[in-house]
Amino acid sequence: MQIDVALIGFGEAGSTFARAGGWAGRARAFDILPARSEVMAASRIGVATTAAEALAQAPLALSLVTADQALVAAERAAPLLAPGALWCDLNSVAPQTKRAAAAVIEAGGGRYVDGAVLAPVNPARMTVPLLLAGRHAEEAKARLEALGFANVRVVGAEVGKASAIKMIRSVMVKGIEALSDEMMAAARAAGVEDEVLASLDASEKAQPWAQRAAYNLERMTTHGARRAAEMEESARTLLSLGVAPVMTRGTVLRQRQAAQVPQTSQIPFGTNGAEQAG
Repeated sequence: MQIDVALIGFGEAGSTFARAGGWAGRARAFDILPARSEVMAASRIGVATTAAEALAQAPLALSLVTADQALVAAERAAPLLAPGALWCDLNSVAPQTKRAAAAVIEAGGGRYVDGAVLAPVNPARMTVPLLLAGRHAEEAKARLEALGFANVRVVGAEVGKASAIKMIRSVMVKGIEALSDEMMAAARAAGVEDEVLASLDASEKAQPWAQRAAYNLERMTTHGARRAAEMEESARTLLSLGVAPVMTRGTVLRQRQAAQVPQTSQIPFGTNGAEQAG
């Protein structure tokens, strides 16, 4: 069956896009976790038992795996892609990782596109900001828009530019989460949690810090392992720019520790803490 898109990886991002975009009959997916086949079937997405089956005749493939598997996925997919197929790498990895993946894909006859997801896939879904870079980014943009994505922007012809924006931005976004974790742990230990949060509210009114801290801590506890892998790529990005990733390395440690040690909070929860690609 001819399809419009193949999905390599069917976690939160892949499943959200497939359902929100109405890709039933238009997409086929493969995931290394067999249990996700049930989610594919429920989304009326073609279920592939191998990557080769998913990629067969697909003009566009979206790579949506974990950061540590992005290059591996490209290496395994390269000989399986249809000639001239677009490999849109939306994984959160360093620019040099994207360039290594691009070399593999291009050597196999595919066409590589560097992509970055700049916000949570939920609740944004098909309006989530996507950045694309590379020689084939414009064609990828057209195909993604045909699939229902409404906020796609090409940022350059050089592979690595989209991921550089994402990785450098992540230094702040994930760093704030890690700093929140450290701050709240100390505040609880000192018995001054309410006073610390109130003092922050007094200096910044955009969002109550009780809500912000609870949101950041929940995201780390639930998704810290994936975020630690992403932040390791951010550290590599900074090193390649000659910047010592002192805080970023600390963020890796905090995110990983939060994922391994369950944490609880009595702070009221004010926002949606669903997993996301941002």
